[in-house]
Amino acid sequence: MTAVKSRPAGLAAIDREMARQHADAIASFRQNTAEARKAASSIQRTGRLLLLGMGGSHAVGRAVEPLYRALGIEALATPLSEQLGQPLPLDGRSVIVTSQSGESAEVVRWFSETGGGPDIFGLTLEGGSFLARTAPCLVGAGGTELAFAATRSLTVTLALHLAILAALSEDPASALAALEAPQECDIALALAALATVDTIVTSGRRLQGVAEALALGLTELSRLPCFSLEGGQLRHGPMEMLGPKIGVVLFRGNDPTSELVTAMALSVVETGAPLVIFDASGQAPVDGAVTLPFEPASGMAAIFAMLPVAQRLMIAFADSRVDNAGTPVRTTKITRSE
Repeated sequence: MTAVKSRPAGLAAIDREMARQHADAIASFRQNTAEARKAASSIQRTGRLLLLGMGGSHAVGRAVEPLYRALGIEALATPLSEQLGQPLPLDGRSVIVTSQSGESAEVVRWFSETGGGPDIFGLTLEGGSFLARTAPCLVGAGGTELAFAATRSLTVTLALHLAILAALSEDPASALAALEAPQECDIALALAALATVDTIVTSGRRLQGVAEALALGLTELSRLPCFSLEGGQLRHGPMEMLGPKIGVVLFRGNDPTSELVTAMALSVVETGAPLVIFDASGQAPVDGAVTLPFEPASGMAAIFAMLPVAQRLMIAFADSRVDNAGTPVRTTKITRSE
């Protein structure tokens, strides 16, 4: 008889988070209008934005960095740990500190050392957290994410940024449409393509933040050393590692960087590395790659379309490699030590 593998408790917990992430994201966007306007007012006045976070929160900062820059904002996302050790000056900058729990060790120490300020804001999922008590915050709907590896928390935090971007005059309609009507996408071929790899490298250009979020989740859940390199950085030397045992996942949107992603895809195929492309460019598929197609989109609309599918792929990949995927063995959901 063939044994049927039961769903690990950790992945079942992630399933529950993901099942409500779209509804929570829409609610988060709608419920934070007033606080979003306050943050937007500060950003408009300073014209400079520093995005601070750790782990998935930093990946969110990287994902929205180009969206703020497109509005003429000098936006920079950096790890909060780096800001603690090699601080950028805060004078004349608006600051958004993101922590899904609002309790991370770096968040607590950073505020104890800086004391906060009128242009410092927070994004969190927990309205009673240290961060929410310490700074004006946009608070995501649905409360704390309980499962290990960020899924719902990423989508909800991105929706909080969408509220700020909307207050800065960005039209949120296409992004909200992507949340209200998620695109279905079969991941079976993509999962099969990655079945025998030893590691996965994710990469993008304007969608690099999504690539980084996926790499983090892949590493946390599969316990394999998956990582992310921005497209140009991957081109400058690290392609030496590529071959049949190195999987590559690229993100291509309908934006001016899409041709660079296409060129990278063609180069990856030549190396024999299994290649998966999350593709919202509207361009022709790349021969030799497994393409996960989406309606043409850019910016937050592309992110909201691709991210849930990327999450499903990372979960399925981890489940194929680890018996108890989703149950951490070396870390905790909330990192309370540095």
